[in-house]
Amino acid sequence: MKNKFKSIVVACLFIVICPKIVLGQTIQMVFTSDAHYGITRAKFRGDTAVAGHVVNDALVKQINTLPNLTLPADGGINAGKMVGGIDYVIEGGDIANRMEIPNQSAAKSWAQFTTDYMGSLKVTGQNGKPATLLMVPGNHDISNAIGYAKPMYPLTDPTSMVNIYNLMLKPAKPLTNADYNYAVDKINYSHNIHGIHFMFITLWPDSAERIWMQKDLDTVASNTPVIIFTHDQPTCESKHFTNPIAPHNMTLINKFENLVEEDYKEGDKAAKGDDATNIEQRGFVKFLKLHPNIKAYFHGNSNWNQFYVYTGPDNDVKLNTFRVDSPMKGEYSSKDETLVSFQLISLDTQTQDLTVRECLWNTKPLSADNNIVFGKSATVSLKVN
Repeated sequence: MKNKFKSIVVACLFIVICPKIVLGQTIQMVFTSDAHYGITRAKFRGDTAVAGHVVNDALVKQINTLPNLTLPADGGINAGKMVGGIDYVIEGGDIANRMEIPNQSAAKSWAQFTTDYMGSLKVTGQNGKPATLLMVPGNHDISNAIGYAKPMYPLTDPTSMVNIYNLMLKPAKPLTNADYNYAVDKINYSHNIHGIHFMFITLWPDSAERIWMQKDLDTVASNTPVIIFTHDQPTCESKHFTNPIAPHNMTLINKFENLVEEDYKEGDKAAKGDDATNIEQRGFVKFLKLHPNIKAYFHGNSNWNQFYVYTGPDNDVKLNTFRVDSPMKGEYSSKDETLVSFQLISLDTQTQDLTVRECLWNTKPLSADNNIVFGKSATVSLKVN
């Protein structure tokens, strides 16, 4: 009897000390981006000019069905098993569409987003608690806060930026719209999740962002895998940089949007519609070479489902990169609603393998049997050599 009691005590201590093992090795995340509240889809489920609020509500309802589905036999993590708990839901930015007239204000878009993603999202993690919602801002969110060359109404509205900042960084004194300053109040934060370091940064890893990133990585062991979540693709867009010519203004002629702090270095190519960013990318590539433990990069902005390797302008780096679709402005799904998708990320924290699966959530728009269908998948190793 004493030995049996001793065994029970040891087992209880094991559960308390080693919750990771009890809860399982796999962390699961949903990744979606570019919600674009404030605009309409041309066609959705038999209707036309469908508001972003309606489309995103439908997306959230499909996410809620995910735990009861069976993963495909694709050789990835937990293949053939039930999905189970969803620990995190990640939104990759452009929550509010830019407020170009007649689009709605960022405040109204944010209110609709909170209704859908905070009020209607029901998935829970392996710990039984509601999935943690994580966010980064997009170029539209930032433009709403700082202004834009084309007329907007109101001229500025930082509501989505302020709320993302307060929710993700949890400052002792929450920001308000009145005191928000984009030059200072960047949405940069990180989480260590079961031995993997997740970095969430503002728009793109330009030279200014890399100062914060370096300080953050100084706290991380060199053999700890790092994953970046941000809005822009690794190549970025020339117009997202700051106009290098004083007074650094944004006009319809120069096309700059002043979204990243770094000045554009490639002359007047942006004004000519050229998306050349090789000089800027080389700064990022140099940073990647200094930190070979950065093993994956997730983004939205130019939206379709794609698993690829970013090699830099000189083909001298390899970074596993995952581009996610948009429910509203997908490159292909905006024209064909059956292609609209989000991603399910499964991470084995012991083997440090990562599987990303495309979740097609509207393949039968007019059918009651409109269930999620798993599409493409990719599995990569995050191990640091």
